[in-house]
Amino acid sequence: MCIALPSKVISKRDLLAIVDVYGARTEVSLILLPEDVEEGDYVLVHAGFAIQKIDTKLAIEVMEAQLQYAKTLEEEIQEEETLEQ
Repeated sequence: MCIALPSKVISKRDLLAIVDVYGARTEVSLILLPEDVEEGDYVLVHAGFAIQKIDTKLAIEVMEAQLQYAKTLEEEIQEEETLEQ
């Protein structure tokens, strides 16, 4: 399964950008984007490539949903571990 992560563009130089992904910063390629992006924009990142520019509101909603899913999954794992003891 593949997933693209919403990431905020922190800085941009030519076809490379530094993006923030849940507090971690990484460099990604912008070569696959059909439109231009600026600092502060949100993009979907997969395998080191920004593949789509997305609306800020949508990006935040997706990020919140992913964080909630991770929290729920962690709680379920902890419950299973408690039951196994």
